[in-house]
Amino acid sequence: MAVYPHRSEVPRDAWGRLFSEAEAEIGVLVYAGLFLAEDSGVQRIFAQRARAGVRVRILLGDPGSPEVAERGEDEGVGEAMAAKIRNALVMYRPLRPIEGAEIRFHRTVLYNSIYRADDQLLVNTHLYGLTAAHAPVWHFRKIPGGEVAAAYLDSFERVWETARPVPEAQP
Repeated sequence: MAVYPHRSEVPRDAWGRLFSEAEAEIGVLVYAGLFLAEDSGVQRIFAQRARAGVRVRILLGDPGSPEVAERGEDEGVGEAMAAKIRNALVMYRPLRPIEGAEIRFHRTVLYNSIYRADDQLLVNTHLYGLTAAHAPVWHFRKIPGGEVAAAYLDSFERVWETARPVPEAQP
């Protein structure tokens, strides 16, 4: 549907429209995705949609995992990657007690960040040596018989199945 040369060039209202139009499912697969966690409008949408019965699933990188440490080194930010994840988790604290919202840690090599609302996706590709904000984003919609969006949706599900719930003791 669209291609943006950098995540930072996706219009702010595009994120809001994507998530606010979800009727069944919102999914976020990132290492930190701090830009979303810090956005009070997006936070409000996640909470509203979860209260309306939309399943909200957020997958954050496990800050203690070697995959996160390696990505931090690859992007030239070192331990800041794990710190950004911990910060995002703190920002998502108000969402955690809402029924229908769940946050898990994953330990995967993240090739793409995936942001989904029902059958629409924003996919932030990852490029070696660049932070995600500087990498391209593709906007897809799943269509009957289409394989591209379906492949990303399947990838999200595979990561979700291997992820572990964030411990209650976490901030």
